[in-house]
Amino acid sequence: MIEALKDDQIVRSCGGRFRLTSLIQHRVRELMEGARPLVDRRGRSDIEVAIEEVVEGKITVRVTEEQEQE
Repeated sequence: MIEALKDDQIVRSCGGRFRLTSLIQHRVRELMEGARPLVDRRGRSDIEVAIEEVVEGKITVRVTEEQEQE
């Protein structure tokens, strides 16, 4: 599962490694607070579910125009 994060396309789609990490962290927190997973859990941990959601494109980073200029 973690191997999927080494794909540069996933990193670029999120706007870099920092944003990807932040996205996963935010989603894990949501899952821990009771949010419904967007993929089948199949006994996986919250972080594995969050990564799978990113890989499948079910969650993304929303970048504002101001952030793009930075």
